[in-house]
Amino acid sequence: MLTKFETKSARVKGLSFHTKRPWILVSLHSGVIQLWDYRMCTLVDKFDDHEGPVRSVCFHEQQPLFVSGGDDYKIKVWNYKLRRCLFTLLGHLDYIRTVEFHQEYPWILSASDDQTIRLWNWQSRQCVSILTGHNHYVMCARFHPTQDLIVSASLDSSVRVWDISGLRSKNVAPGLGSSLLDEHPSLPHQFSGRGGGGGSHSRTTPELFSSGDAVVKHVLEGHDRGVNWAAFHPTLPLLLSGSDDRLVKLWRMSETKAWEVDTCRGHYNNVSCVMFHPRQELILSNGEDKSIRVWDLAKRVCLHTFRRDDDRFWVMAAHPTLNLFAAGHDSGMMVFKLERERPAYALNGNLLYYVKERFLRRLDLTKNKDVAIMQLRTTGRMTPPYSLAYNPAENSVLVTTRNTNTDNSCYDLYQVPKEESAGETTTPTEAAESKRAGGFTAVWVARNRFAVMDKHHQVTIKNLQNEITKKVAIPSNVDEIYYAGTGMLLLRDPENMSMFDIQQKRIMGTARVAKCRYVVWNNNLSIAAMLCKHNITILNRKMERLCSFTETSRVKSGAWDDSGVFIYTTSNHIKYALTNGDTGIIRTLDLPVYITRVQGTSVYCLDREPSPRVMTIDPTEYKFKLALVQRKYDEVLQMVRGAKLVGQSIIAYLQKKGYPEVALHFVKDERTRFLLALECGNVDVALEAAKALDDKACWEKLAEHALMHGNHPVVEYCFQQTKNYDKLSFLYLITGNLAKLKRMMKINEIRKDYEGWYTNALYLGDASERVRVLKSLGRTQLALLTAKTHGLEQEVESLASSCDIEVQVAPDATLLQPPVPVYSSGDAPWPALTKAKGFFDAAPSGSGASKTTTSAAIFGDEEDVVATAGDGWGEDSDEEVTAAAAAAGGSGEEKGEGGWDVDDDDLELPPDLDVSVAAGTATDGSGYYVPPPRAPPPSQGWSQRSQLAIDHVIAGSFESAARLLHQQVGVVNFEPYRALFLASYSHSRTSFPGAVGLPSLLAYPARNWRAAAQKDQLPVLGLTLRSCMDKLKEASQLTTVAKFTEAVAEFQAVLLCAPLLAVDTRQEVTEAQNLVRICKEYLVGIQMELQRKTLGKTSPEDIKRSLEMAAYFTHSDLQPGHQILTLRTAVNLAFKLKNYKMAMSFGRRLLNLGPRPEVAQTIRKVLQASEKNPVDAIEVQYDEHNPFNICAMSYVPIYRGKPEVTCPLCGASYLPEYAGKLCRVCTVAEIGKDCIGMRVSQLQFR
Repeated sequence: MLTKFETKSARVKGLSFHTKRPWILVSLHSGVIQLWDYRMCTLVDKFDDHEGPVRSVCFHEQQPLFVSGGDDYKIKVWNYKLRRCLFTLLGHLDYIRTVEFHQEYPWILSASDDQTIRLWNWQSRQCVSILTGHNHYVMCARFHPTQDLIVSASLDSSVRVWDISGLRSKNVAPGLGSSLLDEHPSLPHQFSGRGGGGGSHSRTTPELFSSGDAVVKHVLEGHDRGVNWAAFHPTLPLLLSGSDDRLVKLWRMSETKAWEVDTCRGHYNNVSCVMFHPRQELILSNGEDKSIRVWDLAKRVCLHTFRRDDDRFWVMAAHPTLNLFAAGHDSGMMVFKLERERPAYALNGNLLYYVKERFLRRLDLTKNKDVAIMQLRTTGRMTPPYSLAYNPAENSVLVTTRNTNTDNSCYDLYQVPKEESAGETTTPTEAAESKRAGGFTAVWVARNRFAVMDKHHQVTIKNLQNEITKKVAIPSNVDEIYYAGTGMLLLRDPENMSMFDIQQKRIMGTARVAKCRYVVWNNNLSIAAMLCKHNITILNRKMERLCSFTETSRVKSGAWDDSGVFIYTTSNHIKYALTNGDTGIIRTLDLPVYITRVQGTSVYCLDREPSPRVMTIDPTEYKFKLALVQRKYDEVLQMVRGAKLVGQSIIAYLQKKGYPEVALHFVKDERTRFLLALECGNVDVALEAAKALDDKACWEKLAEHALMHGNHPVVEYCFQQTKNYDKLSFLYLITGNLAKLKRMMKINEIRKDYEGWYTNALYLGDASERVRVLKSLGRTQLALLTAKTHGLEQEVESLASSCDIEVQVAPDATLLQPPVPVYSSGDAPWPALTKAKGFFDAAPSGSGASKTTTSAAIFGDEEDVVATAGDGWGEDSDEEVTAAAAAAGGSGEEKGEGGWDVDDDDLELPPDLDVSVAAGTATDGSGYYVPPPRAPPPSQGWSQRSQLAIDHVIAGSFESAARLLHQQVGVVNFEPYRALFLASYSHSRTSFPGAVGLPSLLAYPARNWRAAAQKDQLPVLGLTLRSCMDKLKEASQLTTVAKFTEAVAEFQAVLLCAPLLAVDTRQEVTEAQNLVRICKEYLVGIQMELQRKTLGKTSPEDIKRSLEMAAYFTHSDLQPGHQILTLRTAVNLAFKLKNYKMAMSFGRRLLNLGPRPEVAQTIRKVLQASEKNPVDAIEVQYDEHNPFNICAMSYVPIYRGKPEVTCPLCGASYLPEYAGKLCRVCTVAEIGKDCIGMRVSQLQFR
């Protein structure tokens, strides 16, 4: 049994599968009806209207309806789209056991504890017939799938078969089927079933003893106790019944009689439910003995038993079309399959080999020719082949069959018939010969060798005669092997996948992939996709992880595209994955399929029949992303222009990957286009979009971005659209556009905006205008003061007569002068630094193409001009070029004077004169001198060629260096690194004088100048591993003389230097890591000792804490000389505090280190004194026999197995509550941050 989905709930009494959607209805003993999506494992809806348990539910096959019956004597019909009860059918007088829709007619069949069976017309909401005859509870009633029959089971120990053909001819009108709701939506509710809601009831009482509309055809008596369930066979005249006598009985019936065929014995408690398998010769039953049993219909023997520990089973249901079953028990329900449906297949070029119905078939994908080439040996019912491996060299196949009992797993080695002798038109009738042996897995490892893993998980190599040639020793925890090319195997253990070389008998590489199920290699075996249940990991042949991603639904299969894209299927989608981790959906699936090959737009796959299928996909999206990743920009541009790439997802992808300018080529939505243009700095496109949107927020945002780009004409236009006159005036001031500023002042005067009028007068430095403003406001005194200050005598005389108060000007008054703009460019934007155009910026589009082509023909290619320009200003504007041309006399069309009087058109010269054009005056523009561009300094490439933080620091790229330190060792506090960064940067270059009057020249010494070319050189280092070792010795000497504060500073300095090292060998990498470890041990111990010395000596708590910390210090991994000092401190303190047992322990450890003779003599005396009374007066938190780490924040032990977090830089241990805080030891890293680790050599990146 393969469990696909399971729920936890109250006892499940009823189940029903939807015919088309992946839904299942579950009715509970608590009165709730649940609707589950078993493919996505989610609860879709919940219906709660019954009072008491709901014992049965059933979906309608065509309409969005389901029916339910419960212990409240009510039958309810629901519409799951409207999510409500449509109406209730009343008539039963006791619990309702089962309800069911008829497959064709508008009928509902119900069985009840009132000993009756009722037929209802759900369209007219009438009871059309009552079937009486049972004299106890009717536990079950079911329609026949194709005939006018009903079977019922009762606790009166009988099973009855009813003929309802008379009822059909009487009640069903010709041509009026179950589609009445769709064909006649206007029918009144008493016929159509619409309206009424959940509260409408229909109560009818037909004549109890009516004429023979439904008559008993057969009464089957053979059970000793009550019968709980009965069911028809879908095609044969057979019946099943399950009873409280623990038996499952098989009955056969004819037109005149019915009789018992056989009895299936095996249940040891009441049988709750029985059914025929819809597509195989099997019987399924479950019962209160907590088991589901599968029986062979022909032999009536139990094939399989599936048990639960604590739950009794009550009901079962089969999916109408799929190989799915559901069973309800005391604590929920489960959806399961009886057998694995994944087909066994193997692909070789254009030939697909697969197993179907015991035949090995070959499908030519190019010719679409599918033939059965041999019949395989059978291995028993319900055990389809697990895997198929084809060997093209020997034309052989390995077919592996697995059983739930691993002892019965085996493989068969077949020789495939040659193509000309294979049965092209006839199907083979006899099973082919094979070499069979026991084995869990069999895969090819060479042209005439294959590897077999047996039930004991031991691997042997066999030849084509099925003889063992070699035994291979593999790790004991390996539970599966996979093909990995000639002479190689992939080994799976519960946590990892390993590449194993059979010849060398060793593991070549390991990757952490948990519970891998299938492995899919690309064509050249360089990349493999590891398919797990819900995630996919892509590795290269060195077992290095390229990417990994998780799916919400189950991963089914996959294949590699010719372009290197992995196409895979889940339960409901075909998806793609790029090796950089980008994934997406190609199309949805109704049913799962298994991909065998992907070629262009065609996906060749097998369904669960299995039948070959070819599905068409649109590869545009993933090919577009692949071209972006591979930087094939010409292909990207071609796709953008010709393909239909739409949707927010592709736009979001381009934004995420840093290509907003690409999205601009095909985005039609103006708001999205506006935001993308702002992101990529294309102010012109943003202006067009803003004009189309005409939104105030857009104008304000555009003005802000345009101002950052120095495009003040666009800023002016935005302020004009939003009528922001204050900002507009200030813009004119800073751009030096005084003419427009005067115009703004006049506009403010007309608008009576006195504040703006006065502000503009201030900007212009116009004192007389300010006097006018103040006079208009009636502020005569301020106007007089302004006029008198600025020496406006006429204004002073006219204002003095109207002002009673004499105004005095301060002697130290200074005049307000408007600021002078730094650069006045008129209407042209401010000069911008040169920016190299990207591929998509240079691609012409629209009407601008002709202008660009003409300009290039005259002045040369634009990119060449940009390349030869320096790092200064950008291109001149068109107005400046025109003005320069006019100033140079290039245009003779100016108004006024006619220019130079040079009329040489009418000169008559002899035609035989031949004057060559002098060099340097060529008309093609090649005669002028173009200075070469300045070469970039060597430091520019250092950060590009190295992933070490120190190379980025030396190159001056402090930001990228800080980012690397954050990613590698979690540094968040960079203040201590300031001095190190600056010192390292200053060591990277030398300066020497050049020519007189010129600045000094810089030289960049290289550390790999002997081996590397100039373009690959890396800078010399001022910080080396040897210098760090010397600092470590100094810190050790300070520790020896007990200068702890200075020692802490030295150790921290060494610790900070460690991530900035650059070494060349593995040994040096190990030394650098040991350097960090030593610093950490000393820092934790010394800082704890400093903390201990601050404790008091009178409080019992302080005394106890002091003893504990002294004990912890002895467990720091220090040099032997320092370890002796810590133990001497601990011995003395423990002895003074009468903790003699602890003193003895410390003393013995000290003597083992070999101290000086006088120290050893003292310690032996302490041991002798302590042995007289080996007890501890103070109980402390210290267990020397249980290994522990010391929390560097709280200084308490963290014993092995307890949760802890560490510093990614120094490795200091902390309790979990300190995660996210700054490390006390190194003072720069974040505690508990997940980082890749310290990188000090390029070897660590290979």
